[in-house]
Amino acid sequence: MPASLVFILLVLFLGVSLQTSEALDPFACDPEDGTSRNFPFCQVKLPIQSRVSDLIGRMTLQEKVGLLVNDAAAVPRLGIKGYEWWSEALHGVSNVGPGTQFGGAFPGATSFPQVITTAASFNATLWEAIGRVVSDEARAMFNGGVAGLTYWSPNVNIFRDPRWGRGQETPGEDPVVAGKYAASYVRGLQGNDGDRLKVAACCKHFTAYDLDNWNGVDRFHFNAQVSKQDMEDTFDVPFRMCVKEGKVASVMCSYNQVNGIPTCADPKLLKKTVRGQWKLDGYIVSDCDSVGVYYSQQHYTTTPEEAAADAIKAGLDLDCGPFLGQHTEDAVRKGLLTEAEINNALLNTLTVQMRLGMFDGEPSSKPYGNLGPTDVCTPAHQELALEAARQGIVLLKNHGPPLPLSTRHHQSVAIIGPNSNVTVTMIGNYAGVACGYTTPLQGIGRYAKTIYQQGCADVACVSDQQFVAAMDAARQADATVLVMGLDQSIEAESRDRTELLLPGRQQELISKVAAASKGPTILVLMSGGPIDVSFAENDPKIGGIVWAGYPGQAGGAAISDVLFGTTNPGGKLPMTWYPQDYVTNLPMTNMAMRPSKSNGYPGRTYRFYKGKVVYPFGHGISYTNFVHTIASAPTMVSVPLDGHRQASRNATISGKAIRVTHARCNRLSFGVQVDVKNTGSMDGTHTLLVYSKPPAGHWAPLKQLVAFEKVHVAAGTQQRVGINVHVCKFLSVVDRSGIRRIPMGAHSLHIGDVKHSVSLQASILGVIKS
Repeated sequence: MPASLVFILLVLFLGVSLQTSEALDPFACDPEDGTSRNFPFCQVKLPIQSRVSDLIGRMTLQEKVGLLVNDAAAVPRLGIKGYEWWSEALHGVSNVGPGTQFGGAFPGATSFPQVITTAASFNATLWEAIGRVVSDEARAMFNGGVAGLTYWSPNVNIFRDPRWGRGQETPGEDPVVAGKYAASYVRGLQGNDGDRLKVAACCKHFTAYDLDNWNGVDRFHFNAQVSKQDMEDTFDVPFRMCVKEGKVASVMCSYNQVNGIPTCADPKLLKKTVRGQWKLDGYIVSDCDSVGVYYSQQHYTTTPEEAAADAIKAGLDLDCGPFLGQHTEDAVRKGLLTEAEINNALLNTLTVQMRLGMFDGEPSSKPYGNLGPTDVCTPAHQELALEAARQGIVLLKNHGPPLPLSTRHHQSVAIIGPNSNVTVTMIGNYAGVACGYTTPLQGIGRYAKTIYQQGCADVACVSDQQFVAAMDAARQADATVLVMGLDQSIEAESRDRTELLLPGRQQELISKVAAASKGPTILVLMSGGPIDVSFAENDPKIGGIVWAGYPGQAGGAAISDVLFGTTNPGGKLPMTWYPQDYVTNLPMTNMAMRPSKSNGYPGRTYRFYKGKVVYPFGHGISYTNFVHTIASAPTMVSVPLDGHRQASRNATISGKAIRVTHARCNRLSFGVQVDVKNTGSMDGTHTLLVYSKPPAGHWAPLKQLVAFEKVHVAAGTQQRVGINVHVCKFLSVVDRSGIRRIPMGAHSLHIGDVKHSVSLQASILGVIKS
């Protein structure tokens, strides 16, 4: 998503835009309207379910069908206005989609770092705080009539293949991190006012969606072949956590097929899993034009009416695009669909609108009605964007160490590279209009005199015409900072990479400038995906390497704060950085997570791949040193089995991997106390990553992240960190049939260089019968 620009323009051309002149009027149930205000669906004191049922009962079939699409039609006779469902807020209120318009009193909104960068902070408190700020600004813009209340964010797909152009939008390759990010950001967006919603978030794209356009295969035609095992222990995890823990108000199904069925037409995925097993309290929306895509491009059904009927029967409630609006009435007439099934879809969408307060009358009477232009781009919001960038920056190399730079010894700095003075590049994709920018050149200029040379005209870097001037600058300066990497011309929606190397002649420029540099040379990389910079890691003339991701509107300030030591970097990579060789013969289309020796398939992500890496998942160094000591942790944990389960005691225990459904999981967790000592001379914030290596077996990953915590430790001091490990959630593995099991025996916890063994032992409660 989004669909083609043509579709967006068509929507806008047809007049589906926000009516700024009428924006402050109520969406529905206007107290000035003597007719509609007396309808039961307008009575705020009634239960929402009763109000929704009353409203649905008053509508004609044609009116109902008009509400099945993102540009939902008005129902004037009931006092209901049209509504545009499609707004985005991936890392700030976005201008993608027709639901949001910048200008006038709202010229911009706070643009936080791209999600992959914020994920590198491993700070769930920060993720939720960003969500709260974004929803403040979204509500303010809604009150001003230039935005909606339904935001199709976050993207919680797994960053499975390093070439994926949209990996930048995700929290990385680890399912637990992605799920924790999803739940945290969604809580921030949606608020904590009970059943009421501040804005309605949406976790997307369900599921196994992580290929856009690679080697002639695009997302509109791709059939992802996914095993039950990988679905359960990788692809489902972030969405399950988003729904069950984050209580998200919406899930979006994806363009691709999974095992031969379009996700938006698959009742097992939508009706059975998302709504049935996970208990989604909200609506399911299609990616834009997905229903039309599986009819016209995948040729999944013979007629458009069958396509419309399949979607609604599968559990789809809302179509981003015109398809359901055009073909649902005919599907009913042909007996392919009942009006009752349409009612079920509307029950879900209208309930969310009522939870948002859209049927409560005057907007200013609502809890967020006082938010306005002065609540957007506030100093506090912009400071949080800067802090998020600081926390997300990862120090990859510091040999010497040349970093941090000194304002006394490095009074002049050569700033070189196509990304050294960029603005829009820093906010990545699905961004809006930023409040303002601080470029790397501007940021470093606050600390030192700068000598600026672009080196390459752009990131494609096809010419060496500017190399000599760049080398001359490096010869003059006390230190050299190269700001290189990628941008949306290399990795983006509908644009997957073909290789992991730096584009064009960037590597040549870096090496030549480093060789010429009078002082230390630092390489700063902007990118969403990993880059093979082995040459720089191995080049003694390049003393430091920093990954900034796409660091948002304040990116240049954050980069300079890290380079000069005002900020001690504490970020960790949320994805593996592979060498170019990894992808040479690896099709993006192979969805298997686990390696296969028989065909030389290497496996994917740190959980299953054990070959060479440039930098591993979780890598990131500091200007100080941290030492871990386990202060307390159990050596044995008893796993109580549910005596009422109909399972064989012998089969359950002799298999040494107990079904999670056979264990009493509710409060089955244990605590680990870890002392983190800062043995260096600089205060720092440390990211504590706790991995578990399960007992050896065919199903188990090499290791898996079970917990992470952020802790600030002053130089020379020590902090104790408590970590809770839920046995069923985090020490379980998934067998080949997709069944989650808890392996009995020794699980090895890894925290930095420290290891601790915890033995899980089954205990029988009552009689277990087959």
